[in-house]
Amino acid sequence: MKKFGWMMFGILVFFMAVGVQGQEKEKGKKKLLAIGMSAGWQHDSVSDAMAVLYRLGKETELWDTYIRTDTQLLTKKKLSGNAKNLDYFDAVFFMTTGEIPLDDQQKADLLSFVRDEGKGFLGAHNATDTLYNWPDYGDMIGGYFDFHPWNTFKAPVIVLDRKFPGMDNFPERFEIEDEIYQTKNFQPEKVRVLMTLDTSRVDMKARNVKYEKIPITWVKNYGKGRVFYCGLGHLPAAWERPDFQKMWVQAVKWSMGLIPGDATPNP
Repeated sequence: MKKFGWMMFGILVFFMAVGVQGQEKEKGKKKLLAIGMSAGWQHDSVSDAMAVLYRLGKETELWDTYIRTDTQLLTKKKLSGNAKNLDYFDAVFFMTTGEIPLDDQQKADLLSFVRDEGKGFLGAHNATDTLYNWPDYGDMIGGYFDFHPWNTFKAPVIVLDRKFPGMDNFPERFEIEDEIYQTKNFQPEKVRVLMTLDTSRVDMKARNVKYEKIPITWVKNYGKGRVFYCGLGHLPAAWERPDFQKMWVQAVKWSMGLIPGDATPNP
């Protein structure tokens, strides 16, 4: 009887230890706020992006993704009930279009979240097609959408910096079926370009081509914070690519300060 009692006690202690370890693991996870919404053109791939980021966070056990189709949590104001605000998160991800609703205080809070608190901001594809009436946003993310002359096509891409986290998942040159944006108000002296369109292999005399260089993916330091943008992801199929998913794992980790990565501008 005593032996049975000690055995049960040992089992109880074991499960208690496992429970505590599980709680500590959950407590140590980073938090990603993913905003997928549109006040303009609708992108079908928004759902794919949100689902992929959610799954990758679970599989890597590095972060939990909170998916929202509104901007309520983009504030430092205390919210009612159990609603989280920016103080709860380590990075924010945008796959958004148009003038999504943010009041002046929310805008100030988002900038402070990245610039002053050293948190992360990530944008995919149409994140540069957002908030044109708020110049500080364009400065933070790196520029604004300025048409896609080639629409959706098999885009030839050059990886300029394969040493940056996630870029080594791609060869130096590859092709992807996607929609490539031009970027206006781009400030090359502030960003490190990781991927660019191979303009030697596309029609640069096509209608609405405005720039000689077409950056696709870049990173930048914004105050104390880290900003990652990738213009790929227009089609749902892009989010199914293993190399693309691995890139986003590293991008999230870098934005949250979990791994180093050189964001020194390379104009």
